[in-house]
Amino acid sequence: MSDLAALGLDHDRIESSRAILRGVIRATPAQRSDSLSRHYGHEVWLKGEHRQRTGSFKIRGAYLMQSSLGAGASVVAASAGNHAQGVALAAALLDQHATIFMPSGASLPKVQATRTYGADVRLGGDTVDECIEAARRHAEALGAVFVPPFDHPDVVRGQATIGLELLEEVPDVANVVVAIGGGGLCGGVAAAIKGWRPEVRVVGVTAEGASSMRESLRGGEPRTVRPQTLADGIAVGAPSQLTYELVRDFVDDVVAVSDAEISEAMLLLVERMKAVVEPAGAAPLAALGQVEGLAEGPTAVVLGGGNIDPLLLSRLIEHGMSVAGRYLSMRIVMDDRPGSLARLSAEVARLGLNVIDVEHHRSGRRLPVGAVEVELTVETRDAAHQGEVLDLMGDAGFTVRRID
Repeated sequence: MSDLAALGLDHDRIESSRAILRGVIRATPAQRSDSLSRHYGHEVWLKGEHRQRTGSFKIRGAYLMQSSLGAGASVVAASAGNHAQGVALAAALLDQHATIFMPSGASLPKVQATRTYGADVRLGGDTVDECIEAARRHAEALGAVFVPPFDHPDVVRGQATIGLELLEEVPDVANVVVAIGGGGLCGGVAAAIKGWRPEVRVVGVTAEGASSMRESLRGGEPRTVRPQTLADGIAVGAPSQLTYELVRDFVDDVVAVSDAEISEAMLLLVERMKAVVEPAGAAPLAALGQVEGLAEGPTAVVLGGGNIDPLLLSRLIEHGMSVAGRYLSMRIVMDDRPGSLARLSAEVARLGLNVIDVEHHRSGRRLPVGAVEVELTVETRDAAHQGEVLDLMGDAGFTVRRID
């Protein structure tokens, strides 16, 4: 069992860290959601770190570690975006020079935001892990201080302040659900929660394919994986020994969510909470539908960040609409004669369907002579409504098939 006092993760040290961060970080009070509580059949509270300075929780750990270095220090970090912005802003506030290594495919808004805070951004490498290695070499060569995204007690303790805030904001909290990337956020929050209220159930959430942390709860050893997921903030190859042990010792369960589940959760947050949350930040909410054994009482969900490329957001919302049964695409075959398309349009109007897209094909298709094909996408309420629409279109005499 990890010694929290030895790691500086006991209650008093985390409280002292809160004092250092006071006036630097933004208050993000937990909010009860009646809408989400009804949706999941469980009392849901949201800890909105997507509203934090730099758009994520990362400023907490970065500032706490960098505050011990003093003005004029040179710091180096590597990140897909959120940690980069946290280190860059902390450096600006503390009068330090920051060099940040980011993957070549990093989100353009995140790259631009990091530069806006005054950091020297170096792009290169396909993964965050490759950038971390490059950043470590650069720091060693220059005699600068490497600020890791999760593998440092100060960084973990900074993220742990979220746990103490939750205990104050939701005094009767029974469950806490939080994302796992490298494990700094989840490990810190779990240590803070369990150190004060060991009966609270803590659930970690990873992306599908990132099973290293899941194995840690089953007696396995951490291994390097490279999950392919839209949730780049939690697509970390492997945890550190520090965060691995914290998750192993203080997290009760770890579940994995798919990209489809994440996009549906993002849509839910936009529609019900008017909240724009990035994929990694929405992962804990995406897991609520599959977590087993939740204790009776409020469930707090940590929304870790809200930094997302607008183009990706639009695609994910559309994908979430499809997953939630809000879009139905159909292939309809009918006679190629005057009035057929008008009859189809009339039936669509009679059913009160909003047309999203329509394509009309007469040639180049494997169709009977004298037939045409229409590919039609309409807006529906849910999966049950989709089935109803397909049945009614068939009853109206159309040969119709769903397009998956």
